[in-house]
Amino acid sequence: MSDFARHIRKSPFFIITLLILAKAELFRLTVFSAMSPLRLFIDFLSVLLISCLIELVPQRRLRQILYGVYWVLATFALLGATVYYRYFGSVATYTTLFELNQLPAVKSSVKSLITPMEALYLVDLLAFVVYAVVRRFRKRSRSGMLAYEPIRKSFKLPYSLATALVALTLISSVFAVRASADTPNELKRAELVGFSNYQASVIWNAFSAKREKPEIPMKDVPATKQALESKVQSAFASTSATNSTKGSETPAYFGSQKGKNLVMVQLEATQNFVIGLSVAGQEVTPVMNGLVKESLYFPQVFQQIGQGNTSDAEFMANTSIYPTGVVAMSKGYSNKDLPSLPKLFGNLGYTTMTLHPNEVTFWDRDKMYPALGFQTYYDKPYYTNDHFNSFGASDEELYRVGLQKLKEAAGSGNSFYAQFVSLSSHHPFEIPEDKQELTLPEDIAGTQLGNYLQAVHYTDKALGKLIQGLKDEGLWDNTVLVLYGDHFGLQEKDNDPADVSQKLGIDYHSKITRFNIPLIVHASGLEAARVERTGGQVDILPTLANLFGLSWSEDEFIPFGRDLLNADRNVIGMRYYLPTGSFFNDDILFIPGKGFEDGTAYSLKTHEQVTDFSQYKSDYEYILEWMKLSDEYVKQLPKHN
Repeated sequence: MSDFARHIRKSPFFIITLLILAKAELFRLTVFSAMSPLRLFIDFLSVLLISCLIELVPQRRLRQILYGVYWVLATFALLGATVYYRYFGSVATYTTLFELNQLPAVKSSVKSLITPMEALYLVDLLAFVVYAVVRRFRKRSRSGMLAYEPIRKSFKLPYSLATALVALTLISSVFAVRASADTPNELKRAELVGFSNYQASVIWNAFSAKREKPEIPMKDVPATKQALESKVQSAFASTSATNSTKGSETPAYFGSQKGKNLVMVQLEATQNFVIGLSVAGQEVTPVMNGLVKESLYFPQVFQQIGQGNTSDAEFMANTSIYPTGVVAMSKGYSNKDLPSLPKLFGNLGYTTMTLHPNEVTFWDRDKMYPALGFQTYYDKPYYTNDHFNSFGASDEELYRVGLQKLKEAAGSGNSFYAQFVSLSSHHPFEIPEDKQELTLPEDIAGTQLGNYLQAVHYTDKALGKLIQGLKDEGLWDNTVLVLYGDHFGLQEKDNDPADVSQKLGIDYHSKITRFNIPLIVHASGLEAARVERTGGQVDILPTLANLFGLSWSEDEFIPFGRDLLNADRNVIGMRYYLPTGSFFNDDILFIPGKGFEDGTAYSLKTHEQVTDFSQYKSDYEYILEWMKLSDEYVKQLPKHN
């Protein structure tokens, strides 16, 4: 072997560059299910850029350390992003690094997402360990013998060549990022420019957003909001999410529940398809099925959460503000003076509280709850740990403690607003055997689908105990009970839609059914009705505000949802789990490609693909501007004291 060949073999520059490029292509193949010469070339240039920057470091030892760091960071970033994609369906960004401290609390969920494919990211690490062991053994066995004298100097790029390559690769990366800047679809943008270039674009956008003045000053938000509503459809102007009774007619149901208590239960990972579902002759949710018959039931409501998952659902239900999608709202905006449902009720003298059996520091709820205006929160220390799952206390324990607190609040003479955040049906849905009361067919039992049905059945049973407790305490007739799901439960990778459809006898769609969550509003004297209007979690606050007759001015509160009891039509946006620009209206789910024309649409009624969706272009343009306006609004809210 020539000296030059030995130099190459011992050069971290060539070895690390090729290894990381291979992993970048593995990520691309896993996430985007396709590769191409152009994409390979773009990835190669982005990987080469970092290697060339390291080559500019003159100290050999420092270069070796930097190559090692580069290799480790790239390996675990791509590995983590792959696992992340399996759960979220989106490409992880640098902001998710700030959430790594959450992993121990959800380790059972993370573990269930890892597949044998992920081992490929670590093959080179294993090979390196084997090589190191063998080399050490050979050195020992050859002690005292004339050993081969290794080359002390490994290959290094000439400084001028490394500089030229840095310039070339940097220019190409900038060009690729700029060429994709007009693509709102995050998945498509990441596919176009590759993982590392996508991270660079996200960082640059975040940096630019901090430096630039708001595109829409706070004083212009109400007028801009009204103009957008009028533009998409004139009906929106009269059915928007406002508190007032503008015009000659009072909205339907306005103030019908004024003065009553509010108990709002956020149901962990509860999808709407379980409502009314029976398996082997057994109702999965008998309690909620009974409630539906005597409540306002909204079967066409969809999740809209972002990076904060469950905490984002809480945020939306209490503020009617869209998650920005780039950071958990509890972490990014808990320093803001947030207009909220607890504050509206607090202004009326209500006692406000929130109850959740996890650590309050998880997702920074210890900061979010005060920002939302909850006067009190009851977290993990308040509950007896019955070891129901990895989080600790069961829903039954949550409601046991909660009923005590509600009784105390009622004894003070004030009405109350209490939010419950359940946990017992959390992924991976493994609950104690003595709580698994459904007798499932063999092809379902023990699968994730079967475990999910068992967990939701338990959640429903525990909910029944809360309802009975409200009745026993004499609170039921004076309380509005609201139930809604926070997000999907079934993982797409573990549950083929056709398989779920066949086993359950339903039409399960991979996106429409998966993102469809229940919303049920029950109150004594409120006539039962099935409200087919499409809605989202941003619409919960305006709908409840109408029922309770809550009032505010646009100077103090600007919701971005609508009162579902009075809206003639609705369009809601969704991002993070779907690309930005995705929306649900009363007819379709739309998912963009690079833009509108190459997007995909599905009928909400038939679940079939809709080929001609040109009539909905105004909805696409509207929802992009609408969510952008929400982002501008929440970013400019003043900081709270």
